[in-house]
Amino acid sequence: QVQLVEPGGGLVQPGGSLRLSCATSGFRLHYYAIGWFRQAPGKEREGVSCISIIDGSKYYADSVKGRFTISRDDAKNTVYLQMNSLKPEDTAVYYCAAAAWATVQNMCVHREINYWGEGTQVTVSS
Repeated sequence: QVQLVEPGGGLVQPGGSLRLSCATSGFRLHYYAIGWFRQAPGKEREGVSCISIIDGSKYYADSVKGRFTISRDDAKNTVYLQMNSLKPEDTAVYYCAAAAWATVQNMCVHREINYWGEGTQVTVSS
């Protein structure tokens, strides 16, 4: 059974930091690009950051460049998103996702996804 579980959300003050993790099981993460998406109330789900296994390239949405860092630990079947300098506009439900042999463009921009996590709420507020 494929599972992507994202603990680690919560409430953080503006300017603060939070690290999201995504524990995967039921498929071989080594063969998948992985990424993080978010959806704020009334908005479409958007690609935040993706990392490909084809060439190791990474994608970051313009709104998070320089603040967020994506990483993966295939030995632990876990994906991370380090979020620094958080802003109120980062408030959203964050989803982990996996895409077999995808490029970062196909995954983060065109949203060609095989598996989704259930999401975790991140709220940035004072």
